[in-house]
Amino acid sequence: MGPRAGRPAVMADVAQLAGVSHQTVSRVLNDHPYVKEETRARVLEAMAELGYRRNLTARALARRQSDTIGVIAFDTSLYGPASTLFSLEQAARGAGLEVHVVTVPDMGPEAFAEAVDRLVAQSVSGVVVLAPQRAAVQVMVGLPADLPAVAVEGGAPPGVPSVVVDQVDGALQATRHLVELGHTEIAHVRGPQDWIEAEARRVGWHQAMTAAGLTVREPLVGDWSARSGYDAGVLLHERWPEVTGVFVANDHMALGLVRALAEAGVDIPGQVSVVGFDDIAEAGYLRPPLTTVHQDFAEVGRRCVDVLVERIGSAERWFQGQPVVVPSRLVVRASTAPVTRRG
Repeated sequence: MGPRAGRPAVMADVAQLAGVSHQTVSRVLNDHPYVKEETRARVLEAMAELGYRRNLTARALARRQSDTIGVIAFDTSLYGPASTLFSLEQAARGAGLEVHVVTVPDMGPEAFAEAVDRLVAQSVSGVVVLAPQRAAVQVMVGLPADLPAVAVEGGAPPGVPSVVVDQVDGALQATRHLVELGHTEIAHVRGPQDWIEAEARRVGWHQAMTAAGLTVREPLVGDWSARSGYDAGVLLHERWPEVTGVFVANDHMALGLVRALAEAGVDIPGQVSVVGFDDIAEAGYLRPPLTTVHQDFAEVGRRCVDVLVERIGSAERWFQGQPVVVPSRLVVRASTAPVTRRG
């Protein structure tokens, strides 16, 4: 058994052949004391059989004080990850750091291990991982123990610091805004179930509704796309015509929802007020201009770089602090108005 043709062996290949986890291979590479000798021997034998370049990691880690950092991203086609990646690159370059980006096609441990190997081969001093989904956090457990890392845009495994936008508070602001306008029937269109930020925005909406003593409906589920927002708008109009306010988990879905309601003859905001999340560049130019929650991606990028640089300079690799939280901010535009009842 060997690696796929046309590429050198990576940690995942060694792990598969040795019958151990990627994390165990990482521990062997870093001479971790808590590895059974028979397991260590099996891993070393697999490395030798596959021709794994074991010293590559050691050399790169020994040259830790380079001026290059790596970024591992799972999906940069969506607004949030793309904006985060851009801000990271800008902040890193502003700090005099070069950036190597590896986009991973899926969130499996093998693809992640290959991405880590590629960055380590380029002697990066540390890595930032865009981890918006639970699966991404799970594979981060396979990071080499001695490689400084920061997670952004979602969650992090134990021992890894993270930088996040305050998603719950942003959703609270959005929902409270509708409540303060007099809306009592407020629906939510959430993002995909496996996205950490989607769940945080749902939690904020739920908390605001509960605090106001309002009925909490089962959220409609979208996939972040305008098309899924359109479908949610059609369902909303058919099932719950009494709804007068909607908090949508991102602006693109809000765009689709507004289109669906407009086609059904519903006036925005005369009959239904809509709040989005993200504050995309086009939000202020939609019809009507969209009330939404602004995420300060530039600040996220700066804080990520600051935390990573601090981790690179620290002798302690296990992180025990709290996540760095960047505030979110409601931007009120013309898609929300005081409630009026449909005649």
